[in-house]
Amino acid sequence: MSTLHFRVADTADIPTLAVLVNSAYRGESSRRGWTTEADILGGQRTDTGELSELIAAPASYILLAEQAGQIIASIHLKQTANQSAYVGMLAVEPGLQQRGTGRALLTHAEQTARQGWQANEISMTVITLRTSLIAYYERLGYQRTGKLQPFPDDPRYGLQKVPGLMLETLTKRF
Repeated sequence: MSTLHFRVADTADIPTLAVLVNSAYRGESSRRGWTTEADILGGQRTDTGELSELIAAPASYILLAEQAGQIIASIHLKQTANQSAYVGMLAVEPGLQQRGTGRALLTHAEQTARQGWQANEISMTVITLRTSLIAYYERLGYQRTGKLQPFPDDPRYGLQKVPGLMLETLTKRF
């Protein structure tokens, strides 16, 4: 694998980001990778409006991983409270998954939170049916909290194919 370069997304990246994130999570293209949600959710994962809001928000970044000048992965990072951060929407180009890119980008996001905000804890939410994904995050030091919330009933985040989807919060302390 050639060298990864990390940077913060800007508004010019939004169209590329929308395609990347949606292809990693939903639809037939997502089935090339192991992180697909295509069997439990239809529709989009995000849109250009949401990405614009995330980029413009204070203490909020979309971090990118580039390889050979191409955006191949992204993650949203935001400060949630004093010494606490949240990561979400980790997306890796489906055909390039299982090569360490997601892990490297997540590590970069954690380092950014620790160095920039002196965060000592980071959290995320994961759909509870995604047991292999939860196990992956546990191997990276995240712990299940048992804190559950219903998946948003909002087509901006997807259309539920499985009723009653729940999100669980996972946390990692530094």
